[in-house]
Amino acid sequence: MSVAPALTLLLCALLARTQENSTNSPHCRNIPGSPGYPTASVWNELNATVSGHLVKVIPSAKYCHSLPTGVCTDAEWTSAEFRGTIPGAMNEVNWEQGYDLNPPSLCLRNGTTCGQGDVPTYSVEAETVSDVQAAVKFSAAHNLRLAVKSSGHDFLGRSTAPNALLIRTTNFQNISFTGSFFIGSQDMGSAVTIGSGVHANTLYLQSKANSKIVVSPLAATVCTAGGYVQGAGHSALSPTFGLAADNVLEFHIVVASGELLQVNRNSHPDLFYALRGGGAGSWGVIVSATFRTFPTFNVSSNVIVLIAQNETAAAALVAVHAQHIFDWDSVHAGQYFLLTKNSTATASTYIFGLNTYMPNVSINESIALFSPFMEAATAIPGVFLDLQNYTYGNINDAVFQADDSVGNNAVLGSRLLPASIYHSPKEVGEAFVELANTGATEVLGHLVAGGKVAENANISSAVHPAWRTAKTHVILANAWDDAATLPEVNALRKSFQTTQLPILKKIAGPNAGAYSNEADLLEPDFQTTFFGPNYAKLSAIKKKYDPEDLFIVGAGVGSERWDEWGICRI
Repeated sequence: MSVAPALTLLLCALLARTQENSTNSPHCRNIPGSPGYPTASVWNELNATVSGHLVKVIPSAKYCHSLPTGVCTDAEWTSAEFRGTIPGAMNEVNWEQGYDLNPPSLCLRNGTTCGQGDVPTYSVEAETVSDVQAAVKFSAAHNLRLAVKSSGHDFLGRSTAPNALLIRTTNFQNISFTGSFFIGSQDMGSAVTIGSGVHANTLYLQSKANSKIVVSPLAATVCTAGGYVQGAGHSALSPTFGLAADNVLEFHIVVASGELLQVNRNSHPDLFYALRGGGAGSWGVIVSATFRTFPTFNVSSNVIVLIAQNETAAAALVAVHAQHIFDWDSVHAGQYFLLTKNSTATASTYIFGLNTYMPNVSINESIALFSPFMEAATAIPGVFLDLQNYTYGNINDAVFQADDSVGNNAVLGSRLLPASIYHSPKEVGEAFVELANTGATEVLGHLVAGGKVAENANISSAVHPAWRTAKTHVILANAWDDAATLPEVNALRKSFQTTQLPILKKIAGPNAGAYSNEADLLEPDFQTTFFGPNYAKLSAIKKKYDPEDLFIVGAGVGSERWDEWGICRI
């Protein structure tokens, strides 16, 4: 479809006008200016229904300009905790911008003009299930675009949309531990029920206080019971306990009909299947989720930074890491590693950093397990050790972070790398350096598969089967600053598909899957890349619980039926 975006929206509005009296669903959703769009008095009625929790939404830069000081400090702008207090804010600011609107609608931090961009028009700052139900029913009744957000930690921009009504679940902060969680008559053991607005850092604090640990993300402000678990949810603990989706026992979710459903393996088992790996934002508004808990334990963690002084040394260093990546399987280690290129006018160096967690392993044992890798790495000509630090303590303390550094412009692309490719370490090293040379901000690897993730292959869930044979999850990040021109921004948004993916395919293979929460929104065959053989089943479940596609997100189940804004069917 080559119609310009503004013209597309106009055509949608005209189609909505001609079909508003039809018994069939309109071709397009109502937007401001459509005959069926709610009037101010109707919005006021919704506000009264949700006890005054309806607010107008503005981009984060406009919010900062509205403060008494007229600005947000650098510390505020880059704080995920602070940005989480702004209904329209996304962690990565580019998802607030309407680059593809005609004309583009931007609201930049130091800009002189401010458009609404891709930021919703209104938000229900839900505090009760009734608030959520009212918002869902209102959206359905008035044929509105609906968006759902827990924290805004969203690398694909799925929790924001132009001309939408937003439902924010940040106020669902309940946390309840139990020694015995029952599904029917079966005791599933110790568990915790958490609201969909609870950040990982809060959960870790409460878990430690209860002598438990929960499979959750390393990032501080990701909501474990939100989009994280719907995508599958990887963790430093995944090699030990599996993915978050492997450990969730139950959901309470408001679906498109406005009903609150209790969803587990006995009650609505098909939706339970979909919510575990079937993609964030496609199924309803999660109110809470219940996860297995495990006894807390101590962990040895380390941070290691190595410098490679040239391209050859960097490729050899990454190859050595690939060769030794199986050394830590015996202790189910979780690890995050990255390669970045640092160029000056006269030379380029490469930084290779590792952050590793080893459950129930002492510092001395951890050093011994790392010795073969460290000896081989530092023996490479042109490689030297810059930093090495080991700590030991409670796992909740080790993975706790107070905040996330955000507030930039960035897009991601990723693939799950199968364990088999690590038997060709030289190819891995060469590919990583080639990827770093494309201008990617970083090439980031996650050793969060294998172990229990692989052992859980027989769990019936929507988790992409590629997770069960993967060794690592690898991300390419591309970033820009606000001074970038629109052509430069558009080139960077497309660079994963045009430049980096062909390189990544050399080691991942042509048909590798990707983790849908940290990936490229522009994947042309997202159905296969994100969901693999599960997509047909997910589509059928979608039709059952959301027949009118109220919950549509980019690269989500059913989104192929809609334009990129989720406004008009295509």
